[in-house]
Amino acid sequence: MTDYYKVLGVNREATPEEIKRAYRKLARELHPDVNPGAEAGERFKDVTSAYEVLSDPQKREMFDLGGDPFSSGGGFNSAAGFGFGDIVDAFFGGGGQRGPRSRKRRGQDALIRLQVTLEEAAFGSTREFAVDTAVTCSSCTGEGTSSGASIVNCTMCAGRGEVQSVQKSFLGQVMTSRQCPQCQGFGSLNPHPCAECAGDGRVRTRSTLSVQIPPGVEGGTRIQMTGQGEVGPGGGPAGDLYVELIELPHPVFQRNGDQLHATMSLPMTAAALGTTMELETLDGTAPIHIKPGTQSGSTVTLRGQGMPRLRSSGRGDLVVHLEILTPTGLDQAQEDLIRQLASIRGEESPSAQFHEQSSSLFGKLKDAFTTR
Repeated sequence: MTDYYKVLGVNREATPEEIKRAYRKLARELHPDVNPGAEAGERFKDVTSAYEVLSDPQKREMFDLGGDPFSSGGGFNSAAGFGFGDIVDAFFGGGGQRGPRSRKRRGQDALIRLQVTLEEAAFGSTREFAVDTAVTCSSCTGEGTSSGASIVNCTMCAGRGEVQSVQKSFLGQVMTSRQCPQCQGFGSLNPHPCAECAGDGRVRTRSTLSVQIPPGVEGGTRIQMTGQGEVGPGGGPAGDLYVELIELPHPVFQRNGDQLHATMSLPMTAAALGTTMELETLDGTAPIHIKPGTQSGSTVTLRGQGMPRLRSSGRGDLVVHLEILTPTGLDQAQEDLIRQLASIRGEESPSAQFHEQSSSLFGKLKDAFTTR
């Protein structure tokens, strides 16, 4: 029996991709359009037969087990091998597709992840990105055949894509139908596959695409790009491409749905006296008003300065969390002024005391549970 691994120059553990590369290399060297000699023609046929066997998982397994991958019974057709599954197939039709299957099939969907900034998520943008995908082979325009060649009818199944056999069982003679092992159910053969795509009708390449990011989109959202996935075998229609957006962390703002949160430090004097400050938002500079006596941990809300709402109009808010800074590195004059203030307010020797539990955070949580 011909050693198909030796014909292609690969070992028995070769991956499908290694087998495909070996075939494409030999096919380019031995193709009749490139090497018209008789010896090269015979070798081209041997190489094509070897690829047909080793590129098909069922035929390859049949060959590895010592069977004939081109025989109707796979080299193991015997009454002893006729089991209950064959009887079920005989009575109920095997459950598979009847007739030849099409060589042209829809391509797979694909998924890529794209990182976006908070600003891009807020206002939308158009982004370009590169993707490795399968496209129609330009050499054969998806047909999978070499120049001047064509698909021929399978002689084993006469184009039906399946073969029938009659075998004996305890129920008597039973006729079963199986996928044709020679054409793998296509009903036709490709004796001279395209050297560029190895008969697949498609090749892999890198393309540049662009995607429209809508305003207000959130991380984890998937955008469907219809027909931008992989082209199917035999030049079949392309699948869809899904772009999953990953939102990058922002150095200032934290997002919670359509709300934005930020922390702003404030001098103790400004918090005590009140002031108006300028704050840089996503939309530019906006005034923020600090009331006199503002405490650390207080918040100021800027309406409509948050994220746009993706499926409705309007925008969320920007919530600014205030952090009051205690002055350090005081000189003597500054220290004297603060001591004078403490004296006026009677705070020279403050006494330590705990807050009432009901007014604390834990007290509020406890009240919330006990009143239910």
